[in-house]
Amino acid sequence: MESSGSEPGVPRRAVVETADELDGGAERPTPEGVPRETHIPLPRPQAPRTIVIANQKGGVGKTTTAVNLAAALALGGLDVLVIDLDPQGNASTALGVDHHEGVGGTYEVLIEGHRVDQHVVASPEAPRLHVLPATIDLAAAEIELVSVSSRENRLKHALVEYRAMHDVDYIVLDCPPSLGLLTVNALVAAQEILIPIQCEYYALEGVSQLMRTIQIVKGSLNDTLRLSTILLTMFDARTRLAGQVADEVRSHFARETLRTVIPRSVRVSEAPSYGQTVLSYQPGSAGAVAYLSAARDIAARGAEGAY
Repeated sequence: MESSGSEPGVPRRAVVETADELDGGAERPTPEGVPRETHIPLPRPQAPRTIVIANQKGGVGKTTTAVNLAAALALGGLDVLVIDLDPQGNASTALGVDHHEGVGGTYEVLIEGHRVDQHVVASPEAPRLHVLPATIDLAAAEIELVSVSSRENRLKHALVEYRAMHDVDYIVLDCPPSLGLLTVNALVAAQEILIPIQCEYYALEGVSQLMRTIQIVKGSLNDTLRLSTILLTMFDARTRLAGQVADEVRSHFARETLRTVIPRSVRVSEAPSYGQTVLSYQPGSAGAVAYLSAARDIAARGAEGAY
C-alpha cells in the first residue's frame, strides 16, 4: 500500500505492522501536528560544521540518527542541509522528500558536475531543513567515479561552492553501509565524524575498523578529519549488557561520547515508513525527546567550539 503522502496518517511506503501491533495504539500525528520549533532555540556554531554519520557496522541506526539529528537542529532554528549518499535513499524517505528515478540529486552533483543548490529541496519536517536527495541512479556512481578525475574530491568541491553561496550551520552526510567511493567522498568532504554505536555485543568492533579508515583518509586525503562525536543508540535500560557497553564506550571515548543516549524505541523504527522523522511522527515519545536532547548537546559544543 502506497500513498502520495497527502493524506494524514497514511504511510508513504508499505508498512509491515498492523494497527494492533503499534504499541499503545497512539494516534498518528497529522501534518498540522508537526512541531515548528523546539522549546529552546539552539545556538549557532562558531563556524559551519560538516558532519559525516558513519559506522562500518550495520544496523546501528546510522540513517535514523542522521535524519533525526538534522531535523532536531533545524527545529532549533539552525540552517541544516542533509546530503543523502545512499542509493536506497532512506534519508530522503524519512525526511519526506521525493527520490524516485529521474529526480535530480547527489548523482548529478557527483557524476555530472551540477551545483548542489540545483537539486536541493526543502523538507516538510522543519522550516530550515533542506535535502540533496539520492535516487537509485546513485548505485552506478561507484563504478562511474572510478574513471573520473579527482574522484575522491567531487563532493568536497561541490560543498565548498555551496557554502560560499549559502548560509548553512550544519551539513549532515548520510553514507551507504560500505567503504566505496561514495563514503570516501563523504569522509573527504567532512570535517567531523559522528559515530552512532548500538548498545549491544561487539559494539566497538565496527568502531575500531572505522578508526583505521579515518587514519588512512587523514593521511592521504583529508588531514582535518576527526572523530568529534559518539552517540549511543538502541539503549535498553532493562539489560545489563547495554550499561556495560555504554561504560566501555565512555572509557575509550570519554570526551567524544554525548551524555544523551537514544533508547530502543518502536516509534523511532516506525517513523520512516510514514515519510517522517520521529520528531513529527511522535513528538512526545522517548526517542523524539532523546534526539532533541542530543541535538542540544551537539549545538552547545558547536557554539563553544568544543568539538
